[in-house]
Amino acid sequence: MKNVVNKITSILMTFVVVFSTMSFTISSHFCGEELVDISFFKEAASCGMEKGEKSVPDVCTMSTKNCCSDVIQLIDGQDDLKLSSFDTLSLEQHFFIASFYYSYINLFEELHDKVIPFKNYSPPLVVKDIHVLDEVYLI
Repeated sequence: MKNVVNKITSILMTFVVVFSTMSFTISSHFCGEELVDISFFKEAASCGMEKGEKSVPDVCTMSTKNCCSDVIQLIDGQDDLKLSSFDTLSLEQHFFIASFYYSYINLFEELHDKVIPFKNYSPPLVVKDIHVLDEVYLI
């Protein structure tokens, strides 16, 4: 049971670290006020009504307002993870950790499941067959 709980906890902690450090982009395309498409990790598909560029001279150009808009949200993950190591600990801290670990582990010594109290004792010697002598038979 203890091993199962440890494995589940380690898997959950792994997912927490992965999802807290992962960054991604949410791209959404609006046509007017209506959401047309939303996409994760790449650009959203357009509705096909974007303002096209015409190859007309600049003298005759007329500008119109584009009804489509793209909204891009960038969600950054954590980049400043601190990797701790035992190199920064002093000798006293190493000694404390080692002694604490040793004393904590020895608190929980497991007992054997099969304890036989009469293991070192031999049975008495059988001189006569008691069942036949007393004429006691099981039916």
